[in-house]
Amino acid sequence: MTDQPHDFLADTPAHWSVTATSTPFTGNKTGVRTDEVVMPDGSTASRDYQVHPGSVAVLAVDERDRVTVIEQYRHPVRHKLWEIPAGLLDVPGENPLHAAQRELYEEAHVKAEDWRVLIDLYTSPGGSDEAVRIFLARELSVAQGERFAVSEEEADMRHAQVPIDELVRGVFAGRLHNTCLSVGVLALQAARAGDGVDALRPADAPWPARPFAF
Repeated sequence: MTDQPHDFLADTPAHWSVTATSTPFTGNKTGVRTDEVVMPDGSTASRDYQVHPGSVAVLAVDERDRVTVIEQYRHPVRHKLWEIPAGLLDVPGENPLHAAQRELYEEAHVKAEDWRVLIDLYTSPGGSDEAVRIFLARELSVAQGERFAVSEEEADMRHAQVPIDELVRGVFAGRLHNTCLSVGVLALQAARAGDGVDALRPADAPWPARPFAF
């Protein structure tokens, strides 16, 4: 293995030439795009992928080190999954922190005073352009005002506050499968074992995958 510069380990933007593109399906929130992409050897290959607006999720941790979780039916996998509050970036260019605060209020009727960026990720970069920002929210309290009116799958939600250690055990035992919950609780444990939560990025840190207005 050759020596690498200390800062080489970073994902970098790249754009291979596209000779043709089409959108064979457009849904309510997402769609499917087909691109003809020029490969390094000069050939072209067809690539199908989901076009997604992006998402935010919130790992909300209370003073007893419990995480706010919700159980929601997910039809594609035919499961009710325990998840953390999350939602789509419905408005182009929307500030992701504002979206996360909205989702925490709507899905859990909770507000938080301390917000940090926990982790950014692409959920399935081989087949979707979805980018997710997971926030860490602390100093929780019950939100003021009426609870948000729920419908469809959200009408069947269950809510719980679960110790983070129990969630970590559930992930490793194969009992919990939601991406944002799994990545979120493991990232928090890693942050605590490393430089600490105070070293996390601020809540308004730039997000090149989904640029937003400050």
